[in-house]
Amino acid sequence: MRGHAGSVLDRKRRRWEAGVTQQTSSDAFDLFVIGGGINGCGIARDAAGRGLSVCLAEMNDLASATSSASTKLFHGGLRYLEYWEVRLVRESLIERETLLRAMPHISWPMRFVLPYHEDMRFEGATPTSKLLNTVMPWMKGRRPAWLIRAGLFMYDTLGGRKLLPGTESIDLRKAPEGAPLQDRFLKAYEYSDCWIEDSRLVVLNARDAEARGAEINVRTRVTSARQEGGVWSVTMQPEDGPARTVRAKMIVNAGGPWVEDIIRNTVRVNSSEGVRLVRGSHIITKRLFDHDKCYFFQGEDGRICFAIPYETDFTLIGTTDQEHDDLSQRPVCTPEETRYLCDFVSAYLKKTIGPEDVVRTYSGVRPLYDDGAKSATAATRDYVLSVDKSAGAPILNVFGGKITTYRRLAESAMEKIVPFFEGTPEKWTAGVALPGGDFPVDGVPVLIARLVERYPFLTHAWARRLIRAYGTDAVEVLGDAEEKGDLGEHFGATLTEREAAYLMDTEYARRAEDIVWRRSKLSLRMDEAQIARLDDWMRARAPRVVPGTAA
Repeated sequence: MRGHAGSVLDRKRRRWEAGVTQQTSSDAFDLFVIGGGINGCGIARDAAGRGLSVCLAEMNDLASATSSASTKLFHGGLRYLEYWEVRLVRESLIERETLLRAMPHISWPMRFVLPYHEDMRFEGATPTSKLLNTVMPWMKGRRPAWLIRAGLFMYDTLGGRKLLPGTESIDLRKAPEGAPLQDRFLKAYEYSDCWIEDSRLVVLNARDAEARGAEINVRTRVTSARQEGGVWSVTMQPEDGPARTVRAKMIVNAGGPWVEDIIRNTVRVNSSEGVRLVRGSHIITKRLFDHDKCYFFQGEDGRICFAIPYETDFTLIGTTDQEHDDLSQRPVCTPEETRYLCDFVSAYLKKTIGPEDVVRTYSGVRPLYDDGAKSATAATRDYVLSVDKSAGAPILNVFGGKITTYRRLAESAMEKIVPFFEGTPEKWTAGVALPGGDFPVDGVPVLIARLVERYPFLTHAWARRLIRAYGTDAVEVLGDAEEKGDLGEHFGATLTEREAAYLMDTEYARRAEDIVWRRSKLSLRMDEAQIARLDDWMRARAPRVVPGTAA
């Protein structure tokens, strides 16, 4: 098993150990990307792979906002068909299998169970439900079985599905998927979508961008950007260290929830476009059912909710759609949202759950393009890319998008970028593996077995965690270790000093939360004292990196 970034890691470590103090990279770039979420890192990777010089700045940790607060699914968006967003659904369905092949360590197929019974009634406000209420008013918003089956047929056929199995019907009276559900549910439809480790997806895109020449700056805020002679002059302020000013021919504003603020207050250009900030909250409970399939539940308000097997011993439930107008307020799952999600799931399960069963919550703000929709649920999930040249130098503003289509969004962004850079090569990312993903889609069991054979002190669960996180790069994490003691201090939940050092050196981690919540979900198994100890260790070890120092 061979890693992608070993040489980059070695160069960084040598510089940090030597205490490098001089700046060695150029301060002139083709592209300056603001925002280290999935869109910013995806565009940086695509652009760097085409030979453009790229600098990216993220004011916090990578994936610290929307990109780590998703429902963690690569999915076509079955419910988007009700809003007739067929193009978005088709593009998403095609991308599922493209992405599965490129990152089989952090993504995998999952089957979704959609329970149905004849007495279900829904008061949704989608175009489809409105039409049904008009044509067939006796249905009172009910989604009939034929409509669900028609939607699933489109879902199976729109994207040219090859790897994933199609839709089937399940008799819940006999199938194990029916055991956790109330007896009134007799039938279900089962279809395919995919799981994705969202935060790791962002980090791996950043790593690949850097390996192709991009400069990645974390915990670095862009304080100003002004046009000077047709070129942007961008000033960055690292969390620790002096401010730095660079020049760039073009800016990519991938600020997510802050995209509009960047337009108005950082680059200071006039634009009539904006975002609609929608808060999506999730809850995590102890495991609610024994199988490894996800439930797709429909509510009487027309919304849907997923209940997903999560980190072996837990269930992830979400999401909500609430307006979030104030970016100065950190998004949190409110008590009302917690109760809503508990009640939503309890309407289906034999064993009801309440707020006392919730072990953790998280919430993120989705920056949807403001298309004037009446409700947050109805607002489009499609992306809009807009080039503005009014300041004299071009800026590309990225509005909206969903994690499933991030690679296609990056390609579409490059279509708008390349006219400013003659001779830029064609698109290249489809089918190209992310770091650690250079193995077959069904190759995880083989990698786990090989890792245990090479490192006999690993338990199967420990090896599986490493392969699911790092793929073929797991050997870069463990290195020449022959026994557990060679991995240094053990912080808990199989997290060791050597792995933490790898995450700092290779994956831009700077704080304990970066590791235990975004690079992994080990915070679900570690106590506060263990996390505090990790944080102390990381702060003491923090690499001495001068802004602008090249790999």
